[in-house]
Amino acid sequence: MPTIGREVKSAVERADNMNRSKSSKLFAEIANRASRAAGRALTFVTAVAVVLIWAVTGPLFGYSDTWQLVINTGTTIVTFLMVFLIQNSQNRDGAAIQAKLDELIRVSAAQNSFVGIEHLTDEELDDIRERCERRAKAEKISEKAAHVTGQAAGRAADRVAD
Repeated sequence: MPTIGREVKSAVERADNMNRSKSSKLFAEIANRASRAAGRALTFVTAVAVVLIWAVTGPLFGYSDTWQLVINTGTTIVTFLMVFLIQNSQNRDGAAIQAKLDELIRVSAAQNSFVGIEHLTDEELDDIRERCERRAKAEKISEKAAHVTGQAAGRAADRVAD
């Protein structure tokens, strides 16, 4: 298994070498604007209004196949496009959160070896998670032992003082 340090260094180098193209910048801008617009109350009210107008016009068109096809096609197209916008939003948010966590790890007493572990394989992450859980369990046992020892020392000191 490669060391975490090499994996992180490799991932950082790959990220540094990538240049964002104009088309990806354009997509990011469109996705940002669409995400902000889709999350507004006015957008929801507009969508409800469209559905209500469609429902009210049902009797006018005799609930025809074409009338049904209009809403089916519209909702399919919107859903299809929203999948990509939502994924883009989640990718962006995840990357931003990861960068913030990496910076917190870097400036804290935490182990800097955890910076960039999101680039490891699932198996490597499982191994790290298991090691962390074992350390946490050992620390709990250690804290409990220290607490019990402290209580015993306090009782002994009370007996000596009496």
